[in-house]
Amino acid sequence: MEKTAVFPGSFDPFTLGHKIIVDEGLKLFDKVIVAVGVNNQKPGFIPVGRRMYLVRDIYSGNEKVEVVSYTGLTVQFCKDIGVKFMLRGMRNTVDFEYERNMMQINQSLYPEIMTVLLFTPPEYVAISSSVVRELCSFGGDVTRFMPEGIDIKKYLK
Repeated sequence: MEKTAVFPGSFDPFTLGHKIIVDEGLKLFDKVIVAVGVNNQKPGFIPVGRRMYLVRDIYSGNEKVEVVSYTGLTVQFCKDIGVKFMLRGMRNTVDFEYERNMMQINQSLYPEIMTVLLFTPPEYVAISSSVVRELCSFGGDVTRFMPEGIDIKKYLK
């Protein structure tokens, strides 16, 4: 039986920190679905379709990674597609508190769901989508915060 996990987020943009979590998740699961959440109230820094292309470019040729978009509650999306594992990354204690609360709510809505929390390695803790967006908005070089070979300018067009 194949074990699949959903790794949800806005991924605006998908950073090196996100890639680390997916790569570690692939050591635990047969497949990881990178689920790009769509919030129609917020267009985002990078359009959703381009965020998906960015992740697909990173994992091109890797059949163990699927990239999809979804709307609504993440836990309902997992339930609808029959996935019982949610993969999440943690950088610090603030993330822990948030993830613990979300885990409890999600389990009340979908008792079969299990949240798997992975710690971000120390050298990647400072990397976040908001930092990358801020640097980009001021013309800064974000290369070291992005997965190898990814030029964020390609996805901003």
